[in-house]
Amino acid sequence: MQVYVELALVENFCMDFTLLYCAKLICKNPARIWRVVAASVLGACFAVVFPLFNLGGVWAVAIKIISGLIICLLAGKFKSFKAYLKMSAVFLGFTFVLGGAIIAIFTLAGWEYSEGGGYLLSSVPIGIPMFGALILVIFARKLAARLKKTDKTVVECGIFCGEKYVRLSGFFDSGNKVYYSGQPVSVIPLTAALKLIDETGIKKTVKIHTVAGSKKLKIFTADKIEIYKADKTETIGKVLIGISPHASGGAVLHPDLMED
Repeated sequence: MQVYVELALVENFCMDFTLLYCAKLICKNPARIWRVVAASVLGACFAVVFPLFNLGGVWAVAIKIISGLIICLLAGKFKSFKAYLKMSAVFLGFTFVLGGAIIAIFTLAGWEYSEGGGYLLSSVPIGIPMFGALILVIFARKLAARLKKTDKTVVECGIFCGEKYVRLSGFFDSGNKVYYSGQPVSVIPLTAALKLIDETGIKKTVKIHTVAGSKKLKIFTADKIEIYKADKTETIGKVLIGISPHASGGAVLHPDLMED
C-alpha cells in the first residue's frame, strides 16, 4: 500500500485534533484552541516519523502511550496533576476505542490498511471527515450561543470568600463573553465586592472587550457561588468574579456556570 506523507500528516492531525478536542470537552479543560492545534501538529509529525524506527510489540505500545501523554500535556491547561491524568486517560481511552472500531470497520468493509509501530495507516482517510464533522459541530455550537436570547430570569445567588458572604439577585446573561485564562467571569457591583474582599484579594486587572468597547475590569476568585432554586441549591467552586464600577445592581452570571 502506498502512503503519501502529506496525506498521512493531514490525516493524523485531523485524528489527533478530534480526539484531543473531545477529551478537552469531556474534562471541561479551559485551554485555548491553539494548544490543541499545536499538540495535534506534534502528534501528526510523530505518528508519521515513528514507524521509520521499526519498533514493535511492547515498545511500540509504550511509545504510543508516552507520545499521547506528551501531546495531552501540551494540549491542556491543568490546575493539578490529577486534572492532567484525567484528560490523558480520556484521550488514550478514546484513541484505543476508536482504533479498535476502525480496524473492525475496515475488516468488515474489506478496505486496505497497515497496522504497525503502534499506528494505523489506511487507504481511507477516516480522520478527515471526522475533523470536518467536529468543526461543523463547533461552528453550530458557537452560532447557537450567539443567536440564543439573553436569559433575564432573575435568580438568587450567594457568593462566599472565606468567612465572608454576600447574597445578590442576578441573572444568567448569554451575552456575557468575559473570560480570563479560559475561565468564565461573572460580574457583581462594587458595593457587594467590598463586602467580600479588600484590595489584596484582587487577582488582577484585565482588559476585556464588550459590545460597548474595551475597558478594564478587576477580578478575584470566590471560594464558591451558590445558586438558589425553588427545590435545590447548586454550588460551583472557585468562580472568577469581576467587579463592576457601578456601586449597586445585581449579579451578571456567566452562562457557562449553567453547564458546570
